[in-house]
Amino acid sequence: MPLTFPDGFLWGAAGSAHQTEGNNVASDFWALENRPDAFLPERSGDACDSYHRWPEDLDIVRRTGLNAYRFGIEWARVEPVEGRVSRAALAHYRRVIEGCLERGVTPVVTLHHFTSPLWFQKDGGWPSPKAAGRFRRYVRAVLPILDGVEWVCTINEPNMVAMMAAMLRRRERTEAVAGAMPPPDQEIADALAVAHRAAREELGARRGLKSGWTVANQNFEAADGAEGERDAWAWSREDQFLDAAAGDDFVGVQAYTRVLIGPDGALPAPDGARRTLTQWEFYPDALGNAVRHTAARVPGVPILVTENGIATSDDAERVEYTRGALAGLHAAMAEGADVRGYLHWSLLDNYEWGSYRPTFGLVSVDRETFARTAKPSARWLGRVARSGALPEE
Repeated sequence: MPLTFPDGFLWGAAGSAHQTEGNNVASDFWALENRPDAFLPERSGDACDSYHRWPEDLDIVRRTGLNAYRFGIEWARVEPVEGRVSRAALAHYRRVIEGCLERGVTPVVTLHHFTSPLWFQKDGGWPSPKAAGRFRRYVRAVLPILDGVEWVCTINEPNMVAMMAAMLRRRERTEAVAGAMPPPDQEIADALAVAHRAAREELGARRGLKSGWTVANQNFEAADGAEGERDAWAWSREDQFLDAAAGDDFVGVQAYTRVLIGPDGALPAPDGARRTLTQWEFYPDALGNAVRHTAARVPGVPILVTENGIATSDDAERVEYTRGALAGLHAAMAEGADVRGYLHWSLLDNYEWGSYRPTFGLVSVDRETFARTAKPSARWLGRVARSGALPEE
């Protein structure tokens, strides 16, 4: 029997500004990519040229049958110099929002997706006592263009931002899976929570707008009786960020795989486990488990799945993974989790923070011509969205 999802459920795909737009030249990550001693294998460069080709991207969303699109507003474009707001950048993002609404696509807007203006980073970044006020000023500048927007993600994966900062500072090597990273820089974690609350205060002036942040859920599982170690590992890397969402309009769940925790910390994936192009364990159950954990941690806060997907060059494997993830999501919802939508990561094969090799997209992008080609997985997910049900295999 098909697994049916509620009426009004959001079915969509996601992307971020830096990973898709191209030439985000005023950002800190662009500066990192282009340093003479840059350690990243590839630069973002033109990315997918979505800054100019966004109408085509939205047309693909609509044609496939999806009804929602998550995209980012880039702070470094809106405020490339401190205190100097670009009216042209704001007008651009307003056109994208209107493009969604005209096509019957629900816009899900992210205000900060890893990248910040270079001036912000140079003058102290998130640890600066000025950080929350600066982020508030940016949100206030964006607020007038959000008419008609119902869903706004303030900060994407603050736990990842804080963990990456700690890892770079300590110069520690780690597994590729995020949950195996060193614990987050607590000063940055606390600063992000303050900035999130400041953003929510500003966004609260817009009637009908829901705001929250998104958390990278790691599905920490205990091995060898290490429940205590798992709980301690999870609190610093995930749970404190979920706790900060208590009372928000929603919380974004972003789940891809699991992390096993033993007495001495994170363990590698089990021997013989299927691996993705990012070397993560193939683990579709991650989504349902992440939703259950989040629902238990912040009861009463609606959940929006803002990212879930797989890096693979085999599109049949993408369908297999997504089918399993949606089945697990449906089961979690049947148990009582209040989930409002599912946004697949990602719409496009895009820049994955150092490399174009991990392909998460429902749509391929020619690196020379930028031509978009919808994959069978896009059409499959579109059929699920149109029917509102996951068909039997």
